[in-house]
Amino acid sequence: MRSARRHRTWPRLALAKAASLVAGLTLLTATLESASAQAGPNLAQGDGRVSEFYTWSGTPPTAPGQLLRSEKLPTTLGLAQAADAVRILYSSTDGIDGKSLTTVSGALFLPKGSAPPGGWPLIAWAHGTVGLADICAPSWAGRSYRDVLYLNTWLGEGYAVVATDYQGLGTPGPHPYLAARAEAYGVLDSARAVLKGIPGLADRIVIVGQSQGAGAAFATAGFAPRYAPDLDIRGTVATGTPYLAAKTLARPSTTPADKVDRTIGYLLYIGLLLQQLDPSLEGSTLFTDKALPVFEQARIACIGGLESDVVTAGLTRANSLKADFARLVGQHLGTLVYPTLKLAQPIFIGTGEQDGDVDPAMQLDLVKDACAAGSTVEAHLYAGLTHSDTVNASLKDSLPFVRKVMQGEAVAPVCAPQAE
Repeated sequence: MRSARRHRTWPRLALAKAASLVAGLTLLTATLESASAQAGPNLAQGDGRVSEFYTWSGTPPTAPGQLLRSEKLPTTLGLAQAADAVRILYSSTDGIDGKSLTTVSGALFLPKGSAPPGGWPLIAWAHGTVGLADICAPSWAGRSYRDVLYLNTWLGEGYAVVATDYQGLGTPGPHPYLAARAEAYGVLDSARAVLKGIPGLADRIVIVGQSQGAGAAFATAGFAPRYAPDLDIRGTVATGTPYLAAKTLARPSTTPADKVDRTIGYLLYIGLLLQQLDPSLEGSTLFTDKALPVFEQARIACIGGLESDVVTAGLTRANSLKADFARLVGQHLGTLVYPTLKLAQPIFIGTGEQDGDVDPAMQLDLVKDACAAGSTVEAHLYAGLTHSDTVNASLKDSLPFVRKVMQGEAVAPVCAPQAE
């Protein structure tokens, strides 16, 4: 919204001086922006519009997994089954360059009652797609009712929940959407940070994730043995899990190319990741003129709003994507793939038979390939359930799975699930 202004006629000399001043200020501004590109918010990557909590200005961290600070979450962002809920800021390793330190935000929820001997066991929660802008971070914006129900169930079962926002969500810098290493490091260092910095927690961890977070959970389990061997990870739970491999990406979409498709929002976010990996990449190389305005909106829009924008614009795969999109995704596939399909601990994979966000065939390919690689997979296929439905419906099976792995009991592999 622009404020109203009065207009006046300036003398020619004054206009010339003003033009000279504006030119000088423009040059100075450009110089300052260039010099402080890392310090200031990058609006093109969705930075800003959150509180000062998310920007660390203290002594630079010296190692990943350090709790830098915490504050009580507003009541509206808490969970009913939590006795305490805090927002956290911690150090991690940049998942893109793999070496520099960065800061990541998140939240910690503690169950009600007295902690068991040794402390509360820990669920490391990896959330699904929310967007790339800082304001979409769950520790700032809150969570869907579906996720609130889900996390309350884990709290009610006596697990503390540490919930990363992921690198670049909330904190300065771009969020590398679906980048496996960045997500994994964020999850692992969230657990390290709260175990070191907050009393009453036990180093007995299960990784749990949904959708984007399910991919993050699988990646976390894969990276853990070499990145965080200090953590006692017992197993992983994933629902709606993407499997971004060459063979799965080559499979035609199950949605007709000329049908308006809200999931194009995910592809717009992937386009922003491609620009992060190659800053010279123009949006017009990836998307058509019809889709470009919505692509620009994706920089600041959270997923619900972006999906609405996609539908309003009438975007289909046929009228949105250029041929170079698929080629460039394939070129950068190494950023998206899991580090290994052979996991050190058992994994539960739940798939909704009617999942319209992540192709069920893709998820079952992951089950098959992970089993073949030597992972212990307990897979479930839920008849008639969608991407979202599967989250809470799967608890009837995932809760017993987690009890088993926490107690060190064997998990029976299920590699060819039948619809149930």
